Amino acid sequence: MKTRRSSFDVFAQLGSLRRYARSLTRNDADAEDLVHDALVRAYERRSGFRSGGNLRGWLLSILHNTFIDRMRSARAEQQRIDAAAQLADASMEAPQEHSARLAQVRENFLALPEEQRAAIHLVAIEGLAYQEAADALGIPVGTLMSRLGRARAALREMEENPSSRPGHLRIVGGTS
Repeated sequence: MKTRRSSFDVFAQLGSLRRYARSLTRNDADAEDLVHDALVRAYERRSGFRSGGNLRGWLLSILHNTFIDRMRSARAEQQRIDAAAQLADASMEAPQEHSARLAQVRENFLALPEEQRAAIHLVAIEGLAYQEAADALGIPVGTLMSRLGRARAALREMEENPSSRPGHLRIVGGTS
């Protein structure tokens, strides 16, 4: 008997889903919960997936919509996530220059508004095409490009003007 590989291979997409969830929630435990909820929702709606369609984009879209639904229903949870992110950043020591630099980049990225962070994550980290990222977010391509432009400009400003950085770490001396 010959086994047929399913075109609905969710396991191959778990890495992308987890990375995007971490980008949205800023918390590993909440990210795992979000991925779980999104996968349950995808399983329940699997009949709506077109055979031969873009599974990755479909799952990322479901993940994004699940996140939005959670935000609408739990404003208090968002405050807890922000507080946890601040505590995590404050408690991490940077014993080496590259660790401090990575912490600065992370702080700058997390300081972006959610819609800009989501757009830049899908395009720059997940490598989605503009149209795929726009579809995942449920927005027009022009809106995505605008958000990307604003996010990149904000990150450039934080880089060029250290006083505009949101965090508390600063590299003194060294090679950078």
